[in-house]
Amino acid sequence: MLTINLNGPEGNAYVLLGKAQNLSKQLGYSKEKTEDILDRMKASDYYNLVNVFEEEFGHLVEIIR
Repeated sequence: MLTINLNGPEGNAYVLLGKAQNLSKQLGYSKEKTEDILDRMKASDYYNLVNVFEEEFGHLVEIIR
């Protein structure tokens, strides 16, 4: 299981967006599904970004707040 500490450099919004894109690719998600996830992550503030990331990839990633 991948661990991401939001208090460190991995907690940066751009890093999380990149990880979301990489995980989507590894999971075989379509381009449309990946774009939907990224768009929802970017739709609001940082807390929304983290929440959407956790909703989509929480079964694979442990988020440390």
